[in-house]
Amino acid sequence: MIYDLFIIGGGINGCGIARDAAGRGLSVFLAEQSDLASGTSSASTKLIHGGLRYLEHYEFRLVREALIEREVLLQSAPHIIWPLRFVLPHHDGLRPRWMIRLGLFLYDHLGGRKILPPTRSVDLTSDVTGDTLKDEFTRGYEYSDCWVEDARLVALNARAAHERGAVIQTRTKVVSARRDGIQWRIVLEKSGKREEVLAKALVNAAGPWVSDVLGGAIGMNDPAKIRLVKGSHLVVDRLYEHDRCYIFQNVDGRICFAIPYEYNYTLIGTTDEDFKGAPGAATISDAETDYLLGAVSSYFRKPVTRSEIRWSYSGIRPLYDDGASKAQETTRDYVLKLDAPVGQAPLLSVFGGKITTFRKLAESVLEDLKPFFPGIGQPWTAAAKLPGGNVSYDAVAGEIARLQEKYSFLKSQNVLRLFRAYGSDVETILGEARFAADLGKWFGPLCEREIEHLTRKEWAVTADDILWRRSKLGLHLRKEEAEALCVHMEGSADISVAAQSTKKSVRRRKA
Repeated sequence: MIYDLFIIGGGINGCGIARDAAGRGLSVFLAEQSDLASGTSSASTKLIHGGLRYLEHYEFRLVREALIEREVLLQSAPHIIWPLRFVLPHHDGLRPRWMIRLGLFLYDHLGGRKILPPTRSVDLTSDVTGDTLKDEFTRGYEYSDCWVEDARLVALNARAAHERGAVIQTRTKVVSARRDGIQWRIVLEKSGKREEVLAKALVNAAGPWVSDVLGGAIGMNDPAKIRLVKGSHLVVDRLYEHDRCYIFQNVDGRICFAIPYEYNYTLIGTTDEDFKGAPGAATISDAETDYLLGAVSSYFRKPVTRSEIRWSYSGIRPLYDDGASKAQETTRDYVLKLDAPVGQAPLLSVFGGKITTFRKLAESVLEDLKPFFPGIGQPWTAAAKLPGGNVSYDAVAGEIARLQEKYSFLKSQNVLRLFRAYGSDVETILGEARFAADLGKWFGPLCEREIEHLTRKEWAVTADDILWRRSKLGLHLRKEEAEALCVHMEGSADISVAAQSTKKSVRRRKA
């Protein structure tokens, strides 16, 4: 069989392209060398946002596209995407008030906002959001963006692609890809075995590895370059009780978020620094840790210390190298490079991009490839639901209450977690269970029925796939529960690597 499209990379861009292409009638094969969302796509700040700070760099097209996409994505997956309100405290030593008001005015109107509430001024001396801040912060602004379960967004796009006929193959390395006239010959390696796949077009969506793929597997002599920028985050004990987020302006001109996270925690991030080395080996540095702790401590009444850190993660943004002098000034816009010599199979490489604009990026990819597939279908994803999204964004609270009543034998917080992961698929997973025992073996709040769904429908293979990508239950399970899950997933012969990885993650939690 000759596939229409072969995609390298199982991050948000690769899976988004696979979904769009499969829905337009193309045959698709996607290969990911590790797990879905195992790189950049699970290491974001978890925001669907326009990018308020990008206005300062005059990236109006990018901001407008991202602002429009907020509401498109909210309606497509209201179980894993939901509105958040951000509080921006102000004092005279930072950006001038007129600049902030202008930026927020543009933010409210540039994208044709219809669902999300508008910006408002906040009196921090009387509003609950001021209680945790230092006395010097008396005025601020509150605006809207959205939260997203980033790695789940990837998995749901992969599911949607698969349901439309795409082949999704994880833990599969592309050893080589060579043109053979009007087709590509792609050699894959999985579990030590090799196979060859033929395709009419090749998409390189390998994220931080995009240049490596071009120069290595594809064998280009002069591959286009990317700028690797590391973004690190801290997860600390919950810093406040209300449900709003903070966006802090730092004295160096950068910004930092503090976001309610996983019920018991606060997420702090992110940094922006150039990175050299293997993208998969990125970790937070002591300097980054000190920077993030110092940034939030300059605003909160109570300083945030290292003793409150429960987890950290770092991701590499594969930004197109536009020659910007500072990492934080490098464009976050995506760049598509098409290489299509006459009479040869096309290659399209993806550089940069934001998780917010993945759907538009996919549409742009298909538009660029349209001349090679004259019978391709029209764009369709703007009005389409992702798996589990068959509930209106404004009916979510009622649906959660209904599920909590139906599955009253479960803790209400666990039902909430299940809905926030699977949405309208919760009943497919739990079925007509009436007792906890009906759902099989339990590993803390994780039941065997859920594990079966993740392995059958979402390509989960190891305990880490489940604990740190399909969910963030690694923050919540006790050490013995996580180790039992490793045994359950891997079997006694293959426990060691996954168990060690999970133990390392669990040790970061508070005992």
